[in-house]
Amino acid sequence: MFIPRFEDVVTASEAIGSFIHHTPVLTSKQLDKISGAHLFFKCENFQKVGAFKFRGATNAVIRLTEEQRRSGVVTHSSGNHAAALAHAAVSRGVRAYIVMPSTAPEVKKRAVAGYGAEITFCEPTLAAREAAAAGVIRRTGATMIHPYDNFNIIAGQGTAALEALTEYPGTDAIIAPVGGGGLLSGTAIAARHMIPSIKIYGAEPALADDAARSLHTGILQAPLPPKTIADGLLTSLCERTFTAIRENADDILTVTEEQIIEAMRLVWERMKIIIEPSSAVPLAAVLANTSLFAGKKVLIIISGGNADLSKLPFGQHA
Repeated sequence: MFIPRFEDVVTASEAIGSFIHHTPVLTSKQLDKISGAHLFFKCENFQKVGAFKFRGATNAVIRLTEEQRRSGVVTHSSGNHAAALAHAAVSRGVRAYIVMPSTAPEVKKRAVAGYGAEITFCEPTLAAREAAAAGVIRRTGATMIHPYDNFNIIAGQGTAALEALTEYPGTDAIIAPVGGGGLLSGTAIAARHMIPSIKIYGAEPALADDAARSLHTGILQAPLPPKTIADGLLTSLCERTFTAIRENADDILTVTEEQIIEAMRLVWERMKIIIEPSSAVPLAAVLANTSLFAGKKVLIIISGGNADLSKLPFGQHA
């Protein structure tokens, strides 16, 4: 099991640079006032396919051998990685087979289909996802591109932090959402090398807190059945991402569903940008721990903007 180094993140950045968007970093005086910190938002909601996942997927597809390209790629994903891999592969003439849980948001199902992937739906359990993906591999010989347990995926995800910290080298802390841990792993690897003194945090729903429990105990913890509104954070750490996070991150902060919804509302209302619930989790963590971040320059990774507009949570939590 190999963990990317900072040099691998740099190599990924060079490889994918002409295929991805160099996303903006936005600020908000109103959110600075509310949080008591100086917040900088790396807006991966403006990335292709609307999420940071396009970085890792592009890096993984670029690394395929010719034989692998002929057989195609397969993954299982609830949405953003599925869309990212579909777009990264199909746009380069590589077939994409995507296993999606039947409960995935409709907006993400439509996106994956729109990018030209072949979709297989399954029950919303990890066992069902893995079994369906294995069936596709037997049928097609496709190469598995795991959403986060993949060297090239992690290196690619780290390029968002690499970009942002190159622009803002005086950052005191960086915080990213954590589900399977690919984004936080890449972020932590890049940030720890670029600014050794920086504080590195993950942010996680309290109802899907296996990463926090794993980091706090030092032992990879089994997930509890996740029930969070942050549908992009329903997956659990693997040994690879747990190792990278344990070696580089300072802590993982958890937040309630109400805190996630309030943070999401604040970004929509104050910054006038669309983010999905998973993207609101880091801001929620900052707002729930104001003494930890008071007066600090904090870089927040906004992971994606693929919100299901038919199921916005604001009305029932006004």
